[in-house]
Amino acid sequence: MESSQRPKPGGALPPHPTLAQYYGHDADRPQFVRRLFDLAARDYDTIEGGMAMGTGRRYRRDALRRAGLGAGMRVLDVAIGTGLVAREASRLAGDPRCVIGLDPSTGMLAEASRQLGVTGVLGVGEQLPIRAASIDFVSMGYALRHLADLGVAFREFFRVLRPGGIVCVLELTRPASRVGFVALRFYMRRIVPILTRLRTRNAEAEVLMRYFWDTVECCVPPEKILAALDGAGFEDVRRTLAVGLFSEYTGRKSGPSRVPTGPASCPEPDNFFARRMTR
Repeated sequence: MESSQRPKPGGALPPHPTLAQYYGHDADRPQFVRRLFDLAARDYDTIEGGMAMGTGRRYRRDALRRAGLGAGMRVLDVAIGTGLVAREASRLAGDPRCVIGLDPSTGMLAEASRQLGVTGVLGVGEQLPIRAASIDFVSMGYALRHLADLGVAFREFFRVLRPGGIVCVLELTRPASRVGFVALRFYMRRIVPILTRLRTRNAEAEVLMRYFWDTVECCVPPEKILAALDGAGFEDVRRTLAVGLFSEYTGRKSGPSRVPTGPASCPEPDNFFARRMTR
């Protein structure tokens, strides 16, 4: 895999190095990613369903509940895509009107609005077109790797949250074991793209799946993501790991919440499926 490891100027924290086999320069990446998701939007739910691997509705709902999402909370789902996370957020919040979905892809926003009826906003995580201190819960599902600068985005998440508000970022993480990594890499880099092409007959969807894994493989480690959340001003920053693959990064903005939160205040005990990681 070809990537550039040169440090970024100005203390920026990109989620992964430049992937030159997909775009020549970092400045070209947003347009590349938007185009890829626009062209794959109609097939995205089919792709996600084919991957399986525990990222289904029940897992997303449980992850949001573990983070503290509850009834009556106003939610901003950053990089909503076709609404896979927003759908579960709507159920927990009690009303689709409680959820705002943001995405840079018009194709993805159109799919989410058609399926869920949530409010859709065109934009990027580093520059949220949302009023300060107006949101109770910010979620992001498997899109951290598509941000340009984690520090800038997390500071924006912090800005739009009310006191007591919660951030929850779901992301796929490289397995710690060599065997697990090799097995997952073979599945995600070889099998999933081929199955995607066969099921969708969409060449861009196949490219999207190859790009998906390459960004996972090159993603910054969990320690840097946690440090970026700390640096943005969040308190009680932590990471929960599910089945050794799915990281749930959470944090809270200081101050009393205006609405009751879910079980984050009474954490679930560790179990085989999900365990809280020490820092």
